[in-house]
Amino acid sequence: MQAFAEGPARGPAYEDTAAAIADILNAPQRLPLPLERIRPALIAHYVRDQGTIYWVGTGRMTPFIQRLEDAEDDGLNPGDYPVDSLIDLRDGIAGGDAHDAALAELYFSAFFVQYAADLKIGRVTPQKVDPRLFRAQKTIDVLRVLTDLKKQRDPAKFLAAFESRNPHYKALKDMLVLYRAMAEAGGWPTIAQGPNISAGGSDARVPDIRELLAMTGDYRGAATSSTVYDDDLQAAMKRFQLRNGLEAKGLIGKQTIMALNIPPADRARQIMLNMERWRWMPEQLGDHYFMVNLAAFELQEVQAQNVITRMNVVVGAVATATPEFSDELEYVEVNPTWTVPYNIATGEMLPKLRANPFAYATDFDVFMNGKLTSWGTIDWNAYGKGNFPFTFRQRPGPKNALGKVKFMLPNVHNIYLHDTPAKDKFLQTTRAFSHGCIRLSRPIELAYHVIGDIVGWPKAKIDAAFASTNTVRIPLPQHIPVHLIYATAFDGVNGIEFRPDIYGRDRKLYAALYGKPSS
Repeated sequence: MQAFAEGPARGPAYEDTAAAIADILNAPQRLPLPLERIRPALIAHYVRDQGTIYWVGTGRMTPFIQRLEDAEDDGLNPGDYPVDSLIDLRDGIAGGDAHDAALAELYFSAFFVQYAADLKIGRVTPQKVDPRLFRAQKTIDVLRVLTDLKKQRDPAKFLAAFESRNPHYKALKDMLVLYRAMAEAGGWPTIAQGPNISAGGSDARVPDIRELLAMTGDYRGAATSSTVYDDDLQAAMKRFQLRNGLEAKGLIGKQTIMALNIPPADRARQIMLNMERWRWMPEQLGDHYFMVNLAAFELQEVQAQNVITRMNVVVGAVATATPEFSDELEYVEVNPTWTVPYNIATGEMLPKLRANPFAYATDFDVFMNGKLTSWGTIDWNAYGKGNFPFTFRQRPGPKNALGKVKFMLPNVHNIYLHDTPAKDKFLQTTRAFSHGCIRLSRPIELAYHVIGDIVGWPKAKIDAAFASTNTVRIPLPQHIPVHLIYATAFDGVNGIEFRPDIYGRDRKLYAALYGKPSS
């Protein structure tokens, strides 16, 4: 069916439709689910407040049906909305039956509310998708939507008010247009796997690679069928590799070809999934905030919507994936101690203690039921998971797992940002190695910025704190929001950027939204 234009209004009288609406809503039996789930708001609007009949006889049904048919433009799934049934309801009004008109009015209002909610708060509850997603449940005021609808002549324009105003969301929506257009045009060439292609080399696959990179916007040189991997194409390849989180040395190997062969339709789907994630986010991120993109292994400091700091980070390994949540940075701790999490103490340290009771005595203190005790007095073979009254605390020093400084956003997940003695991990492109916390590549620089520029300590005082062996806690005068996100498609410093789905969260979200696994 198609959303043909509505003809002249030939439905029942306004008063008859209003009476039929009241009869339907006041009936004792349950209504069909789309109406029943917002029945109190419908009663309040149409019966109690005598709200305006917005859809019947106004010519507004067809534009709204068209918006539903074009739901992919909004990063939504047209299959979620009963377009054919709404067309039947619209066309059935011409018979002049007030009950039919009333049902049409109620159903159009119900699905307008659903579409507005899908735009504003998302289609699925985050923690039902993945237990590591800790986003506050957002709601929509259904009665307010119905009440405000009468102020808008064009329902499609009113829907714009429900879209996120976050620049990340807007950038994704613009990206979606480009990739859907490329997909509808037939996509790009598929590149065969084969030997690595190095700068200056010649390979029969090079013309297709050049054509593909021209389509993605990375290659800006002259069109040519040359099989030589020249300087212009190498520069384009490095741009592509940067945008896709690959090692950007220009070498065309297996991983690069796999990324090249992800079709634009799949990229469009990836963008839509990330639009959904932004609908879960707080409406206001803050004027000044930190954001860690787990999928991109990057921290950003943002002030007045400008990124003022970027820093590589290490995030949780797949088995100890970092959760997504928002909290606030409350204090910085210089020369921190490290209290070992229970699972690390029992799973990693206890086996070594059974072999050598003094294995950690050099750098750690041990507490039994909260009291400092001696390593040599404990029979570690007598304890295990479920029977472990011990706490291990690592003293400040060069081997401390948290390095010289940690940035605390107290939370139930025990996740924070910190220094690390394991600097070699930052040499990797994919940096998922931690037990869940965020390791910073330039933590001392960030500490001087936060403690000096924000807290107001002079440099000499910060120097003295780092030079001592004492743990020093510096509270912030105002807490700073910290957002841990998982963005596998985003508008980055290199333009449109994509990252692999390291935690499998794209796959889970796609299954939740479309009821089937992604390819």
